[in-house]
Amino acid sequence: MSTIVVEAKTMEEAINQACEQLGKPQDQLEIEVLSDISSKVFGIMGSKKVRIKATLKETETKGDAQKVKEVLGNILQGFGAEAHIETSEDDECITLNIKGDGSGILIGRKGQTLDAFQYLINKIVHRSPECKKRIIVDTEGYRQKRKEILINLAKRLGEKAINKDAPVSTNPLNPFERRIIHLALQDDAGLATKSTGEGIYRRVVIFPQKKLTPS
Repeated sequence: MSTIVVEAKTMEEAINQACEQLGKPQDQLEIEVLSDISSKVFGIMGSKKVRIKATLKETETKGDAQKVKEVLGNILQGFGAEAHIETSEDDECITLNIKGDGSGILIGRKGQTLDAFQYLINKIVHRSPECKKRIIVDTEGYRQKRKEILINLAKRLGEKAINKDAPVSTNPLNPFERRIIHLALQDDAGLATKSTGEGIYRRVVIFPQKKLTPS
């Protein structure tokens, strides 16, 4: 909720209630006085009340994405990389898309450099309890392309496991990539997947499910 209407006996009380309900200080709210209400009891003029509308300032609602963008911009500047950063945001994550001529350098071998940037910025941003969203760092649509490659890989390895009737394994993958493999095969009743290994050597094993034959 970014806008509320509050009614109180005085302006000060109304503003304090608005700050408490929205969880923000007054300087982060836009206050609009709607009316002074005079209440009557049995035709006798009673005490006046104030009604206000309090709205979170636009800069506050977009603060997380802007803050994360600035952090990544400072990191890239430290590496001597000039790039334009586009941001998008939903309820779960903030995506930063780096656009520039040096996208290949930013990706690195199998996305390792891009993953390092993503890990670093998540560590920096999540030091503050204010931003709890997952940060995704991408460049020139690499994440989506990599996702499609991994889905196709999962299907090929799944077919191989069924044909050989034996487990097959991927190469070491990061958590994001392992999750794609698991999700790609989760609805296949003939296959099961399991992550195995330690640290950077962790991978996904795909094995055929044993079918029960009627006795």
